[in-house]
Amino acid sequence: MKTDFDDSYKYYKDRLTQLRSQIPGPMSSFARLHKKGVEDGALSRKIKEMMALAISIVVGCKGCIVYHVHDAVVAGATRQELLETVGVGLLMGGGPGSIYAVHALDAIDQYLPEKSLGREE
Repeated sequence: MKTDFDDSYKYYKDRLTQLRSQIPGPMSSFARLHKKGVEDGALSRKIKEMMALAISIVVGCKGCIVYHVHDAVVAGATRQELLETVGVGLLMGGGPGSIYAVHALDAIDQYLPEKSLGREE
């Protein structure tokens, strides 16, 4: 099953914007929390996005995976860094985490394709 992660990212972003207009208090607070939670500090934004990706795999949040792979790539994460992050998510998530690790791999393949995957597109 192939997902277009750019379309998914845009869909979630648009719907979250609509939700923010309908419940501005909680959504504005969450947006501030997210912004502060991933801003550069002792840990870089890239590292924090990769941590969020690993957690997304563990908790089984496909939308979170879409967001955090996208945002980690924007923050400069490499394919190998993301794959190792998926490994940490798999370690902490066990069997169920392995299914969401596949979703993360699909997103990584779309944003940072490897030329010699041997897969048909």
